[in-house]
Amino acid sequence: MTPTTQTSALEALEIELLLEGIHRHYGLDFRGYAYPSLRRRILNRVSSEKLDTISALTNRVLHDPECMQRLLFGLTVNVTSMFRDTAFYKVFRSKVVPLLRTYPFIRIWHAGCATGEEVYSLAILLTEDALYDRCRIYATDIDEVVIQQAKTGIFPLGAMRDYTANYIRAGGTGSFSSYYSANYDNAVLRSSLKTNLVFSTHNLVSDARFNDFHVILCRNVMIYFDKALQDRVHALFHESLLRLGFLGLGKRESMRFTPHEDRYEAVDAAEKLFRKVA
Repeated sequence: MTPTTQTSALEALEIELLLEGIHRHYGLDFRGYAYPSLRRRILNRVSSEKLDTISALTNRVLHDPECMQRLLFGLTVNVTSMFRDTAFYKVFRSKVVPLLRTYPFIRIWHAGCATGEEVYSLAILLTEDALYDRCRIYATDIDEVVIQQAKTGIFPLGAMRDYTANYIRAGGTGSFSSYYSANYDNAVLRSSLKTNLVFSTHNLVSDARFNDFHVILCRNVMIYFDKALQDRVHALFHESLLRLGFLGLGKRESMRFTPHEDRYEAVDAAEKLFRKVA
């Protein structure tokens, strides 16, 4: 075994021990995350904590909950923005909303919601289409800190220019500025947008279904899972989704080669919108 191979094997062992320790001590399971991305994020945390080894990070994480929170933020991907992937919202408005109108009450699960920008985007869309009053949106994430941030509905005022442009491209029918007020450097979203939102922690790796849904959105989350974990999450979504309900995935995600591929039909293949048919 060459020195390089020995180093790689030792590093893989250290990562395995770190993830096992986190699972046993904190009950959070990252063992099914895609290895290359996971390794990169762990090494970034080692550097940020000014440590020399992953083993040293394991020691600190197990004895310092604040360090664990910093690692958790690094391992969970929180890249988001309002009306991200604008074409998705246009398709959702044109192809999904008309069918949602046929239901007296609509339950939506936004899994992996991060800091909530896309959840509020959906609330705005449903408000403009006169559906929000009969919706309940459950927004979940593994990270309690980002959930608490999402609950505030407060975002940087400087981001509003880009969000306004996204809103327009996504087919917004009103004035985006009417949905927030400026407070120094922050934009505070209109309180009416929070009325039918339920924010909560939920771990896609280990937690079970908790309701029956007409729509499940989990966009740009499963790309960070390995194949076995992706299949597990797809099983959870299929179990949680009512027949003829809608599943929205991210641009780089797919139903192909999953155990549930033949149980959905494409509503819009390009925008990864599917409808459960079996």
